[in-house]
Amino acid sequence: MIGTQTLCLCADAFKPLMHMITLRNIHKSFGKLEVLKGIDLDIAPREVVSIVGPSGAGKTTLLQIMGTLYKPDEGTVNIAGCDVLALTSKKLSRFRAEHLGFVFQFHQLLPEFSALENVMIPGMIADKPRTECRKRALELLDYLGLAERAQHKPAQLSGGEKQRVAVARALMNNPDVILADEPSGSLDTHNKQELHQLFFKLRDELGQTFVIVTHDEELASLTDRTIHLLDGRINSQPTDATPTITNTPNTAL
Repeated sequence: MIGTQTLCLCADAFKPLMHMITLRNIHKSFGKLEVLKGIDLDIAPREVVSIVGPSGAGKTTLLQIMGTLYKPDEGTVNIAGCDVLALTSKKLSRFRAEHLGFVFQFHQLLPEFSALENVMIPGMIADKPRTECRKRALELLDYLGLAERAQHKPAQLSGGEKQRVAVARALMNNPDVILADEPSGSLDTHNKQELHQLFFKLRDELGQTFVIVTHDEELASLTDRTIHLLDGRINSQPTDATPTITNTPNTAL
């Protein structure tokens, strides 16, 4: 087992978080096109949230703002108790590496590296010792049922295996939040169901918060809450944004 999550750069580590993610009055435009038009959103620790809506509604842009990949034109972004917009570029990169994990539709694995090496990459970027990264990556691959595939390159893996390697990579630094953009969009029905079950297993056993952009109605129906985006605005949201979820420390793996 590897220790608990890295402490936030700017949060009180001993103060319980009511919300893992808090967005207020988020606006974002690209040229003359206003994509997000005043988004307010709270996401609780250990909550699994889906974001749905038609193409062009702003789903991926919103996810990238949560992932600190885009800065909003207006508004505030607080993640794990940290005002991320107040961080310098260097501190923001460190925060992203330590507190956020990403899963994409087409896995984005580097074809020249083995599954093990792909999983190790976020740890290496975070300047962790190679031996520690290798140990952690092997533990994650074993946890996800891929121990025997550790030395295989992506071309030698099935679609479902590639996506599980991508999930292991997202977990490498034991992040607070996993952000997934159409994670099951390229998978067949069987592998979709396995991936969906995996997200809830990870939440229950490791304690991550999940935010998932999806067109998959089945996945959206399984999540704790679904956010509907339409024309850059939240179309409907329950008045009580905090679900009943037991907040236990993320100490596994």
